[in-house]
Amino acid sequence: MSEEQPEKKKRKPNPALMKPVQPDELLAVVVGAEPIPRSEITKKLWEYIKAKGLQNPEKKTEIIADDALKAVFGGKEKVTMFEMTKLVSQHIKG
Repeated sequence: MSEEQPEKKKRKPNPALMKPVQPDELLAVVVGAEPIPRSEITKKLWEYIKAKGLQNPEKKTEIIADDALKAVFGGKEKVTMFEMTKLVSQHIKG
């Protein structure tokens, strides 16, 4: 008697994260003006942050805003990566 092993469920991507959304003018400066999925917006933001050296070396969860990011972050000089997600979502038209 052999028991069948239950199939492992593959994790499905969240369809809401895959749907293209429209960045507003302020966010478009950083990620581009084309509609892209939220996951790509996050990826492009991190590429931008790393390319410009905007991650605080002592506190990796902190982003130091340049002029383009300050506009997206509502004028804040520094935000945490968790705060960043909330602030960026205000600049997305879905």
